[in-house]
Amino acid sequence: MITVNKRHPLPWHEGMTVRDMLTAMRYTFPHIIVVINGDVVHHDAYDTTTVPDDADVRVVHMIAGG
Repeated sequence: MITVNKRHPLPWHEGMTVRDMLTAMRYTFPHIIVVINGDVVHHDAYDTTTVPDDADVRVVHMIAGG
């Protein structure tokens, strides 16, 4: 099990990538920052970076406004 944004538990599976996690959470916003256990994951690495079991994942939608 991983926890997303300190309130959303998500079942974990072996080999789960950041992209898998985003898809499971139905996050589709084009500008997202992902942090796993305090480490920022670069957007280009979403398909290759695996999420460890019991990870604390933060997902932030970047929005501009004024």
